[in-house]
Amino acid sequence: MDMGAGVPGLTAELAADSDLAPLLERFLIAILAMAGAQAGAVRTLTDDGKSMRLVAQQGLPANIQSSERLVARDCGMCGVASGSDVLGWVEDVKTCGKHTDHAYFGIKCQRVLAISLPHGGQVLGIYNLFFDSNASIDPQMETMLRLIGQMLGQALHNARIERERLRVTVMKERQEMVNEVHDTIAQTLAYVRMRLPLLNEAMLAHDDQRSLKYFFDVKNGVGEVHDKLREVMTYFRTRMDPLGLLHALQGVADGYFDRVGISLEIRNSANGLNLNDEQEVQVFYIIQEALANIAKHSMARRAIVSIARDGQQLEFRIEDDGLGMDEPSVSTLVTLAKGLAPSNHFGLEIMQSRAKRLGGSLVVGPNDGGGTQVRLRLPVVAAKQGVGGI
Repeated sequence: MDMGAGVPGLTAELAADSDLAPLLERFLIAILAMAGAQAGAVRTLTDDGKSMRLVAQQGLPANIQSSERLVARDCGMCGVASGSDVLGWVEDVKTCGKHTDHAYFGIKCQRVLAISLPHGGQVLGIYNLFFDSNASIDPQMETMLRLIGQMLGQALHNARIERERLRVTVMKERQEMVNEVHDTIAQTLAYVRMRLPLLNEAMLAHDDQRSLKYFFDVKNGVGEVHDKLREVMTYFRTRMDPLGLLHALQGVADGYFDRVGISLEIRNSANGLNLNDEQEVQVFYIIQEALANIAKHSMARRAIVSIARDGQQLEFRIEDDGLGMDEPSVSTLVTLAKGLAPSNHFGLEIMQSRAKRLGGSLVVGPNDGGGTQVRLRLPVVAAKQGVGGI
């Protein structure tokens, strides 16, 4: 069998795929065929560097897999290979059986080879080949097995980088959630908490007018908290379209009429937005909130999201042909008829907060010819920061 057959393709998959264990097992199949081994295993060092963990295997009996799941780093030749870049044979395979009562080592397995998985002057783990005879390998095969060890070391290094990136992303999202809860919920809850003693005093004094006022204050506050909590949950459930902001907005536009009965058009005259991932997310949610307000309050027939460059500014404009800001919507009229105070535009405050976070500005006003216009402007310099734009 050609020693290089199948290796380049599997190596490319190892470099690209984050689900490492299944690919390592497939890689072992090719290695076993090349070397004439009956079984193979890949082990990585634990975070404390004291042990080696079995992360992939091919051909090992189930009880051997269990006993070899975690072994000490200083275990024989495997320990040597985990400390420096070497390829070496285990001198006495029976010592490998000290972790199990199963008669595998020394009977079914006659020789064990340990090969380091190095990367950048550091050994990240080892891989073993198990032979059912007193096998030997020629120098050409040794070179190939060492090269494979370097490939696997690179794959393990990439997997560690990906895990760290994911950890940082999760921590960042948690902090964003804390910020969102503080900005959108905590302040309203504090307001409700201050109103409750006033409500209690008014009720004890049998002051019906003040009691009703504070009751509606509390009721409106609780309603806002409910709405904002749902918004925060939606924010952290929704993922940005991997194809970018424009693709995400077009996806919203394609289904907007079916959902709310308003046609939505996306117009883009900007030649490349060059927004990084965080900027795209913030812009997307500003536009999404504006479109949600159009759906709930405007009674519009048509809406337009336009994107353009204006000098040193990147501008996003969301317009509708609805009632406009000075005219009460049906939902507002119903609210007033029930004796409740209208909304305090809490969603607008969040939109403005997001715009400020981007170093831009957000203005809401009447649209030419009727309706409402939301205009988000970002400095071009800020829009070019980062990578991964569209």
